[in-house]
Amino acid sequence: MSEAPIRERAEAALSACLAWSRARDYRGHTKHDALLSPYLSALAGWSKWSRLLAIQAVMRAPLNVRGLLGVPPSWNPKGLGLFLQAWLLRFRATGDSQALAAAKELYDKLLKLRSAGTWSGCCWGYLYPWQDLGFFAPAGTPNAVVSAHVGEALLDAFVVTGEQRYLDTVTASLPFFLNDLTVLKDEPEELCLAYMPLRMRMRVLDVSILIGALLARHAALSRDASRLPVGRRLVDYVVRRQTDYGAWFYTDPPGDSPITHDNYHTGFILDALWRYMRATGERQHEQAYRRGLRYYHERLFNADGSPRWMSDRDYPHDIHGAAQGILTFSRHDAEYAGFADKVVSWTLERMYHPDGRFYYQETRFYRKRFTLMRWCNAWMARALSVFLHGSTA
Repeated sequence: MSEAPIRERAEAALSACLAWSRARDYRGHTKHDALLSPYLSALAGWSKWSRLLAIQAVMRAPLNVRGLLGVPPSWNPKGLGLFLQAWLLRFRATGDSQALAAAKELYDKLLKLRSAGTWSGCCWGYLYPWQDLGFFAPAGTPNAVVSAHVGEALLDAFVVTGEQRYLDTVTASLPFFLNDLTVLKDEPEELCLAYMPLRMRMRVLDVSILIGALLARHAALSRDASRLPVGRRLVDYVVRRQTDYGAWFYTDPPGDSPITHDNYHTGFILDALWRYMRATGERQHEQAYRRGLRYYHERLFNADGSPRWMSDRDYPHDIHGAAQGILTFSRHDAEYAGFADKVVSWTLERMYHPDGRFYYQETRFYRKRFTLMRWCNAWMARALSVFLHGSTA
């Protein structure tokens, strides 16, 4: 690996990643898209457990077998939002008109990829059928996580460009969150919303805080605080589920999912809580945030900067975890001096191909050297852009 300064290496990798991804029109395979295979859909699409088995088998394979199974490369709205954020930060840092043009192209794609149906507001989902333990979502079903990530990207676009259309699109999306998602807990001080507008009972913790943070940022930027009390209840619900040692489980109650304290969902919660505090100026959750950040650093990363899979399981080292660590620790260099640099260095040494693509995972014995467009390149484009140029939130 080159001895060039880490920021110089990161800039070269970001440029190559954006070029490689744009040359492919941001289409690619993604982690859970196995049921786009006509063969697997026919053989395994008939029940929850057969669908889960098909998705998990493809996801865990040492090689990317999706092409062999007829899974077509496709767009992923969350990935497009992440690329949009990366191009925006490049434009803000350099004034490059081509970067702004690339961001605007992605906005146009996102408008075309909105979920069809009689939803209360603009919303986005995955373009593949998706079976999880707690739900089955047909292709195109909107969900809270994708819609919140797209909303954050559009708020960034409004901050960087000042163009009202980006804020207006987010305003038009808010009724989806507030009217269409299943309400799983509704108390005077706490609110929990479901992942999808489907009948379901699984409470996924990062969902509510992602929505709460989006409502808070929208309130600050639009100067309309009418939805802020709802955002506060969503955030309070999640913060109160923090353990006494600073962690969050994936679900409430914890036994509803085999995922315990994993890397990138912990980072999602921390980043959303940070955005909420920045947007509102409220500091009552500062101690919980700092405790969670300390846990994230000590238990979900190794000393060399590699991302642990879960607090009690080292492998696989996943590119999404590396990207999330870069995003979170880039804003905390004063407290965790050089740690974001260390994660970037590990990633470029172990998980990067110089043609501009990032690898999926490193296991104890081998690396999965294929690239999933949203999971690998979109997240790393977003992470490196924040590492180099800071954030808008």
